[in-house]
Amino acid sequence: MRPSNHVDPARRRSSPVTPHRAPTSRSRVLAGGIVSSLAGKMVGLVAPLLITPLAFRSLGAERFGLWMAVTSLTGMALFADFGLGNGLLTRLARLRGAGEREAAAREVSSAYALLGAVSVLLLVLLATTLRLVPWSALLNATDPAVARDARPVVLLCFGAFLVNIPLALIQRVQYAQQQVAQSNLWQAGGSLVSVAVVYAVVTGGADPLLVIAGAVLAVPAVNLANALCYFGWQDRDLRPRIRHVRAVAARGLLRLGVRFFLLSVLSSVVLNLDGFLIGRVLGLPAAATYAVVLRMFALLTLFVTLVNLPLWPANGEALARGDLAWVRRTTPRMVYLSAAVVTLPGAALVLFGNDALRLWVRSTDLAPVPRTLLAALAVWSVLLAVAAPLFMVQNSIGLLRPQFVGWAACLLLAVPLKIVLAARLGLPGVAVASAGTYALTVLPAAVLGYRRALAAAAPVSGRHAQVEPVVGA
Repeated sequence: MRPSNHVDPARRRSSPVTPHRAPTSRSRVLAGGIVSSLAGKMVGLVAPLLITPLAFRSLGAERFGLWMAVTSLTGMALFADFGLGNGLLTRLARLRGAGEREAAAREVSSAYALLGAVSVLLLVLLATTLRLVPWSALLNATDPAVARDARPVVLLCFGAFLVNIPLALIQRVQYAQQQVAQSNLWQAGGSLVSVAVVYAVVTGGADPLLVIAGAVLAVPAVNLANALCYFGWQDRDLRPRIRHVRAVAARGLLRLGVRFFLLSVLSSVVLNLDGFLIGRVLGLPAAATYAVVLRMFALLTLFVTLVNLPLWPANGEALARGDLAWVRRTTPRMVYLSAAVVTLPGAALVLFGNDALRLWVRSTDLAPVPRTLLAALAVWSVLLAVAAPLFMVQNSIGLLRPQFVGWAACLLLAVPLKIVLAARLGLPGVAVASAGTYALTVLPAAVLGYRRALAAAAPVSGRHAQVEPVVGA
């Protein structure tokens, strides 16, 4: 029997499901998020290419090298938010699907309070230890003028990074609220602002430290502007307020965030251990060659992340509304899309990878690499692409245990296998071991975790969803 078009107003306010148009709207938002993510990342990749020659000519080789060395240290601290950003994304997406606006406001305020406190503590630690560390000697600055700038550069780079920890939460809030394109537009704007500021400072003949300041402070400044606009005009209900901070919400975010943090650390160890192992078994020149080749394929996995990240909050909202049909329909499509995004350029790299390396590196020190190495890395990239949409479903409800098991098993199996195959087959052996162990451990964990996530969400279909994430279940 066809349902009546009349919906009681009270029921409309309390119902977590938006009839008929919700899946279409969600799919449209997802498509817009994917396109804007790719476009925004292209801007983000182009910005450093424009900044580098400007800054290099203005700063000189040694001062520019000092800046890049400090930047690499901040890159090692990317997990400084302890996974709270991912935890907030997961919880907010579920709350949005359930229509729990007041609870969402408490989560946002508690997250800002937690990360604000972390940022302040780390800034105090930076200020108190800045003069205790011999930064000029540690960074090997030989020019006296550059050595004098070592501490200010450290303060600028680390200070901007730490200030941006809570400011970057606005991106997670917008993703959870299905405003992915808007968030990506702001991020692209931050990259363009940094280019414009560096250009203005360089052409104005300003002090070199101002060049660095303009480059590193543009992103937190744009994140601050984004937050002020969003919470000031667009969604005042979610504006961070002290009275909305709750210890219970903070503890829940911290528990979930720490699990995301530990999972990120574990997966990063697995994905970044190859250089060390190759250096030990085959020598540093072989490690350098492998690192260069791996960077080409890293672009493929970067695009996989960009394509699938908008799926995370979309899944959370759909599962909170009990719309399993949308998740079941969309996930296989995203698996095919992710695989296609990687397979075609991956095949091109297998065929023409050595030509691309010659054009890119332009060094006689880099010998041609075996095609088996390129083929194994291409297969590994496709496996990463296939697993990514399955992980987005699990992340959306905080189901992380299958991923822990998969990555831990991969680490235990991959390390000895890579050592053995590196000794016997050389660099291709390492890539074969990466693809093989991922296929045997992480990919099955992704499939089993996906099925488990759907099974956990199935009982809430047709009624108000449980908002608390199924953490570690």
